[in-house]
Amino acid sequence: MSLTKRPLPTGQADEAPRLRPAPRDLSREAVPRRRAPLPALDANALELFARVVAAGSFAEAARQLGLTRAAVSRRIASIEAEAGVPLIARTTRSLGLTEAGRRLSASARGVLEAADAARRSVRSGRSALEGVLRITAVATFGRIVLMPLLARFQQLHPDVRYELLITDRRIDLLREGIDVAFRVTRKPPPDWVAQPVMPLRIGAYAAPGLLPGGLDDPAALARQRCLVPMTGSDEVMLRWRHDEGGAPVEVAVVPACCGDDIDSLIAMARCGAGVVLAPDYCVQHDLQAGRLLDVLPGWQFPVGGDGASIQALTLPPASAGETARELVKFVRAACGAIPDSRGAAAA
Repeated sequence: MSLTKRPLPTGQADEAPRLRPAPRDLSREAVPRRRAPLPALDANALELFARVVAAGSFAEAARQLGLTRAAVSRRIASIEAEAGVPLIARTTRSLGLTEAGRRLSASARGVLEAADAARRSVRSGRSALEGVLRITAVATFGRIVLMPLLARFQQLHPDVRYELLITDRRIDLLREGIDVAFRVTRKPPPDWVAQPVMPLRIGAYAAPGLLPGGLDDPAALARQRCLVPMTGSDEVMLRWRHDEGGAPVEVAVVPACCGDDIDSLIAMARCGAGVVLAPDYCVQHDLQAGRLLDVLPGWQFPVGGDGASIQALTLPPASAGETARELVKFVRAACGAIPDSRGAAAA
């Protein structure tokens, strides 16, 4: 029996079997990843980051903040380590922001603007300096130079109070909460701003009756009774330099008396006990009163190398208080008018 294809009704055509699409397996499809949020950073870190971005370079940011370039670079590296991602793409000539750095920049800029606005608000609402300053200074400078200046500064600003730590002991400035430190240093602590206050010059001084004509040169000290501000009574090698230059002169002396209290040694010198080696600011009143004589005029014994000076150390301008900054400015101006033992103004 033959089978014939039954014709379809008019208007219908052959259709291919329809296949239903398989259900989508969404678990296998790629889902766009969310960008991981950056870890929370404190306001100081965000403000520093914003200042570096605005400055455009570590060098310019360091200049504006009163820091070294290395200090700024270390702080940014610390912020990146805390964030867990690079924020700044460094090149030899400029800085660029990474994708994470661009995201952080907007938030950091807001913190910077808020901080600047808060500082302006505080300053505008205050007509005079006030608050408590924690100050440390080396003992002789503190007693002879700084104390009279603090008294004058307090007369100008009676709402300022002081907490003093007058000592030759080295202390941790941050741990002790110091606002201003006066130190003899050529290498200030990292992240602190150092400003020279006055040069440190050590000369040789004696009572006029002991050496009325002075000494010809530093080598003559080997034949004198020397009062030396140091501990230990062994021979000391002193390297003297003349203000007009030339080769330094080295002389070995055996101290007739040595000690860590310069005031006691100066008192012995007034009594004719010998030649005292002392900073010029320690003997300026004795020189003016004629109780002591500079026996080596034009010569000095550099401490810590040439150019050593007493420095005022403060935190960077963004962190240091206005009262601390104004005190340093006042002390520097006053010390510039203090004559040294040779009649010149201290720089």
